[in-house]
Amino acid sequence: MKHPLPARPEHIGVLRLSALGDVCNLVPTIRALQRQWPEARITWIIGKGEHSLLAGLSGVEFIVYDKSSGLAGMRQLWRQLADTRFDVLLHMQQALRASVLSLGLKADLRIGYDKARAKDAQHWFTHRQLAPHARAHVLESFLDFARLMGVDDLSLEWSLAVPEAARQEAAGFTAGAPYILMSPCANPRLRNFRNWSAEGYAAVVEHAWMQHGLKTVLTGGGSTQEREMGQLIAARARSGAVIDAIGESSLKGLLALIDAAQAVIAPDSGPVHMANAMNTPTVGLYATTNPDRAGPYRWREFVVNRYPQAVSEYLHKAADSVPWGQRVRHPDAMSLIRADEVIECLEAVLALPAPHQTTEPADET
Repeated sequence: MKHPLPARPEHIGVLRLSALGDVCNLVPTIRALQRQWPEARITWIIGKGEHSLLAGLSGVEFIVYDKSSGLAGMRQLWRQLADTRFDVLLHMQQALRASVLSLGLKADLRIGYDKARAKDAQHWFTHRQLAPHARAHVLESFLDFARLMGVDDLSLEWSLAVPEAARQEAAGFTAGAPYILMSPCANPRLRNFRNWSAEGYAAVVEHAWMQHGLKTVLTGGGSTQEREMGQLIAARARSGAVIDAIGESSLKGLLALIDAAQAVIAPDSGPVHMANAMNTPTVGLYATTNPDRAGPYRWREFVVNRYPQAVSEYLHKAADSVPWGQRVRHPDAMSLIRADEVIECLEAVLALPAPHQTTEPADET
């Protein structure tokens, strides 16, 4: 017997801890739930860094869980929510740690992924599962939770909060000059292999500067790999063309930089999805991951997509024959992307009418 869905939920819990791109892709589902049930309370259990990006999201109460805190952190969160009971808990994190965390939460109904999409036996921890949705984009997989609950309006809305302090931080880097934003590195995890070459990036920087008078703002974290990549790009670019902000901005400051950029160029990483959320034209660089599943949703037609070729060359299979979400973990895969392809896509997005960018003010708290 299926557990019944609440006709009018009063308190909706959302469990999604990471990552930056994924939480951006989840926001339209939050907005859809808010439109359907404007009086409902929404509590989102989220990771620490992800919260710093989405803080101020209207109508959402955040409970921050430090993913490095282990069992002690779980127990602390359970105590914090000991008197809270959700009408429905949307278990949107396909990871054993999140499923264990969910055990200490009180909920009348727990909804998770269908067996095909669930990882780490997540379906054992939920009462109801989503309807199968083969070959779904990550954003559509999140919207499937709203679909199951009977939400009518699934139109895309983000309205992320960007505080004035973040806009001032961003302006401090650019001094009012027009620019494109380039985030050259993905998360420096082991065997990630999502980064393109410094030579390729520098060629795009040169084109933007010489053909359009656009500076390139480089952004990223403070890791040695990212800083070295920024230095290599800047060394190959014409003097004055690069503003190196790698490791220097806050996440809200990065959001403000993205919001004011003419375009964003990045591999499969948080910034392409942040740019998608801000409706900033985005050129995604994809070879090791499938952009049909994880590309910038509103800008997928401008992705430089070498994933099928990478699957063929390094996995010796056809792209439509490998599991959905299959990664190509080969250090040479991103070298399949050519600078002229990236420049062509950049030209295409720069020729578009300026998109309407919707953000909302936020407190400094």
